[in-house]
Amino acid sequence: MNRANTNCLRVPIVILRRYMTRQVASTTALVLGFLVVMMLGGRLIRYFGIAAEGNLDIGLLFVIIGYNLPYFLELILPLAFFIALMLVFGRLYVDQEMAVINASGVSRGKLARLMTPLILALFVGEASLSVVGKPWGVRSSEAVWQQQALTSAFDLIRPNEFISSGNYHLYVGSLSDDKKQLQDVVLIQSEPSKKTADNTDQPINKDTITLAKRAVQVDNAGSGVTQLDLFQGRRYEVGAGSLKYNQVGFDRYRITLTESSKEVVTENNIETQEIGPLWQAATGSVQVSSVDALRAAQGELGYRFALPWLMIIAPMLAVPLAQVRPRQGRWLRLFPSILLFVSCALGIISLKNAVGKGSVSVWAYAWLVLGFMALALYMNWGSRFQHRLRVRLEGKSLGVDHLKKDSNGGQL
Repeated sequence: MNRANTNCLRVPIVILRRYMTRQVASTTALVLGFLVVMMLGGRLIRYFGIAAEGNLDIGLLFVIIGYNLPYFLELILPLAFFIALMLVFGRLYVDQEMAVINASGVSRGKLARLMTPLILALFVGEASLSVVGKPWGVRSSEAVWQQQALTSAFDLIRPNEFISSGNYHLYVGSLSDDKKQLQDVVLIQSEPSKKTADNTDQPINKDTITLAKRAVQVDNAGSGVTQLDLFQGRRYEVGAGSLKYNQVGFDRYRITLTESSKEVVTENNIETQEIGPLWQAATGSVQVSSVDALRAAQGELGYRFALPWLMIIAPMLAVPLAQVRPRQGRWLRLFPSILLFVSCALGIISLKNAVGKGSVSVWAYAWLVLGFMALALYMNWGSRFQHRLRVRLEGKSLGVDHLKKDSNGGQL
């Protein structure tokens, strides 16, 4: 008998879990698509303007957009999930479906826990975007822009004139019509001084001067790398303030003009670092360029680890915030609730800059996440605790009054 009743109760729970998961997932997808189109609209228009000016190959336009998608999804996905939860739960309250569900023995907290597989899947997806996806996208996008900048620089080559691109300075005596064959080439690479973690200057790196009779641009289409093959020349390494130099002759020498990702972590390449080198830089296991780079690495690492917790905070906040009275409508609390959730995301973003400047400790991320979780728990259980406490206090007061009445009446 008990087993039969248990089986009867399991079927509605399974159906309710599927219904809630399907509704929240589909609404999240719709809101996410709308927000992505809205966010990418301005960026796409700017890229079209750059392509119209001839500074961007039209074939690389959607490649760059694809690389930038993880950057946008990192912050848009938690917001889309929260809005979807508010819409679905608000609809349940407005249509009186929540009252029926609660009357059948399923509380709103249990209803939210039925979506645990979906929440965990989104948590893993957000963690993948934050830890792996966005750094890869930013790194790949920068490589495409570097290739495009060098391609544009080669279009500006004029005989007997110097052109500069990054830390390279190029001079050619003559060139072919397709600008692939260069004659009488002078290539100068300069590197600025660096600072260590103790703010002491290292010796200025040697400048490299390469002379060659001719050079050929290597065809690396789609690789994101621009290279030159130099023939019959010499390579000099000269140190500033020193009379000594190194000289090497060569028949063929290939040089890469695009700047690869540097092994030493600096403030400028924090976002492109993989999680392994970033962890080592933040914990001091490897050398960084400066103290500012160390703090920036700690801020970036905490930022990546804190963002996925928005997927846990979203349902904790959405369940109490979506509750509305029958005549209020679900839109009444939607916008204030979005502002509250966005304030959590903005707090994480602001902590990234604050930790990078050394204003607060990296543990501020944990305190912020725990603070919003405590707020969500209070919003879910605060009224219940207050009600129980009030009932208990009223019961004690009634007991005291009853004892006083009995004592005045002479009864034990």
